[in-house]
Amino acid sequence: MDHYKVLGVHKNASKDEIKQAFRELAMKFHPDKHSQSSEHLRDSATHKFKQLSEAYETLTDDRKRAEYNLKRNAYGYGAHQSKNYNYNYGRGGGGAGYTYSNPYGYGYSESARRSGGDGIYTKFEIGLRYLTTKSFLLNATFVGVLLGGMYIIDASGKALWEMRNPGKSFEEAIESVEKAKARKDNN
Repeated sequence: MDHYKVLGVHKNASKDEIKQAFRELAMKFHPDKHSQSSEHLRDSATHKFKQLSEAYETLTDDRKRAEYNLKRNAYGYGAHQSKNYNYNYGRGGGGAGYTYSNPYGYGYSESARRSGGDGIYTKFEIGLRYLTTKSFLLNATFVGVLLGGMYIIDASGKALWEMRNPGKSFEEAIESVEKAKARKDNN
């Protein structure tokens, strides 16, 4: 299921555009609006409303949207929508969430992902998500500035020493101070 197609918005849609599209479609497919309709139409509207709700929840949450876009690009969602795709929504089968599978043999289970998942892709995704969080980037920037400042202070201290004490290194000066202290203590 392509969440963007379900809501009828483009990939770069803002949260306001997504919200507006969801409201319009939710009013059209809300189960209460179809309570007097035939069972088939009622079930169809309920299914469409569930898809709309899932798409809205995913696309309005920045983290979920980034995760969805990453998976969408990796698996090529939307490229083969005419094939047989299976969606299982609800709490059946021993776990909350949904399962997605397609004719190409790969699938995605929301409940498995929440329980830690397995495989390199999931671990890579978690690492990538951590490395792109605002707090990590701010901390990395702070550490970079701090280390850069320490290097500049150290380099300027050495330059200042050499400018005020031509011909002597700092080590030589410390050595001469220690010798002077030793002579003073001997006297």
